[in-house]
Amino acid sequence: MVKVIVAGFKGSMGNKATHMVIDHDDFELVGVFDPTATEKNLSEIAEFAAYDVPVYQDYEQINTDQADVWIDFTVPQAVYTNTKFALEHGVRPVIGTTGLTDDQVVELQQIAKERKIGGLIAPNFGLSAVLLMQFAQQAAKYFPNVEIIEMHHDNKLDAPSGTAVATAKKIAEVREAHHQGNPDEKETLAGARGADYEGMKIHSVRLPGYVAHEQVLFGALGEALTIRQDSFDRSSFMSGVAVAVAKVGTAQELLVGLENLL
Repeated sequence: MVKVIVAGFKGSMGNKATHMVIDHDDFELVGVFDPTATEKNLSEIAEFAAYDVPVYQDYEQINTDQADVWIDFTVPQAVYTNTKFALEHGVRPVIGTTGLTDDQVVELQQIAKERKIGGLIAPNFGLSAVLLMQFAQQAAKYFPNVEIIEMHHDNKLDAPSGTAVATAKKIAEVREAHHQGNPDEKETLAGARGADYEGMKIHSVRLPGYVAHEQVLFGALGEALTIRQDSFDRSSFMSGVAVAVAKVGTAQELLVGLENLL
């Protein structure tokens, strides 16, 4: 049994992760974490009334000796300290929260190396999103002019999404940075051309009714290619989270991207 702590269990993704761990035959939920929680036990919440699981509000309460994996679906302001805490206490992190800077990832990877513990930071747990990033990287070898449009619900805190940034980084590995569009173009409204990553433009849409969607648009002389993925329900991410929890024990370092465990 893989013993799991879920951080951010009151959020939409954290709630689904909590249910996934409870329902999985090979996982055991040994705690949930939220500094703002008022409950002492998960059973105080109606939908979890049958489960005797401690609720932790601060790190000092957590018995990390009883945990193997830390699932994190919290907020960008907390993910770095949460991940660092897990690594330093021998708990393998499976991180779905976005907001980590490149420098923070490097630092966390160094901690993992020193502690000889593996983990995973996943910009997206949806298998369709993982495949989109891989397909886009292949396409960019032949279509170097590319723009990214990501569309999410209007309660999302960060823009652009971690998935869009991860897509751009993968494309940048096979594409030489260059300016796209008219070199003399001028924005009559600031931001109209979107954010810039090595010459690629990233556009963020935030609307009610959306969950998580991304399009990668490639253009060339006389032709175009569009790669798109859609996540219509957050439950679609849970299969990827389950794979990560099951396989992260084989990791020898802090990996970035679910594809590294597939």
